[in-house]
Amino acid sequence: MKLPRRQFLYLAASAAALPAVSRITRAQSYPSRPVKIIVGQAAGSASDLIARLIAQFLSEKLGQQFLVEVRPGAAGNIATEAVTRMPPDGYTLLLVNSQNAINVALYEKLSFDFVRDIAPVGRVQSVPLVMEVHPSVPAKTIPEFIAYGRICGAQLFGNCARKRGARMVGQ
Repeated sequence: MKLPRRQFLYLAASAAALPAVSRITRAQSYPSRPVKIIVGQAAGSASDLIARLIAQFLSEKLGQQFLVEVRPGAAGNIATEAVTRMPPDGYTLLLVNSQNAINVALYEKLSFDFVRDIAPVGRVQSVPLVMEVHPSVPAKTIPEFIAYGRICGAQLFGNCARKRGARMVGQ
């Protein structure tokens, strides 16, 4: 195969510039400053603990501090709004859970669009939801429980949290 002279010169110039480009890329490695992980649940919650474990792991692996900031309230919307107001530079992360997906349907006026304003980075946890009933309840499956509720006509689901994930799943 014979290369035209011009194409050969382009390839030679690219090969000569490659070491300089790799040095520039190395100089801009991530992270070059501390990274903040914002959690929308209370201190000591499962989300807070997971964020702290992730922060410790990433700090050790990447050689830069990962800090956890807890901003509870409004079912996680305060933390989500704070993250959407930060520059999208990868130095402010949000630990998301099912509550964030539920909030989109629950709250009519959010100052952010979760799908547009938050970009997923990776999955770090999976939390199963479990339903328990008193042994005196004859239902052994969810369809049996629903049928039992229709027969009884009573409110069978109880949870103290309003507008929270477990309550919404149960209802």
